[in-house]
Amino acid sequence: MSTVYRSPYGPKLKNGPRIGSWTVKSLTRLGVTTGAFGGVALFTALFFAEGIPRVRKDILQKIPVFGSYWIREIPPSDNPF
Repeated sequence: MSTVYRSPYGPKLKNGPRIGSWTVKSLTRLGVTTGAFGGVALFTALFFAEGIPRVRKDILQKIPVFGSYWIREIPPSDNPF
């Protein structure tokens, strides 16, 4: 085994931890990007499904500050029963 010359004045490089070809930095960046896209997809799905009464009652009305926005009171004059 031959020893490779390293200059004492050069940079002291170390290999960081890897999983396959993924580094910690690339996995962190991928996780943040995936989380952002997932958050936008969830918001879009709830926006399109807000007209469904079950979604409105079970999910949207339970949001702490904005939940009262989705409460729909039917006046007694409009109730057919």
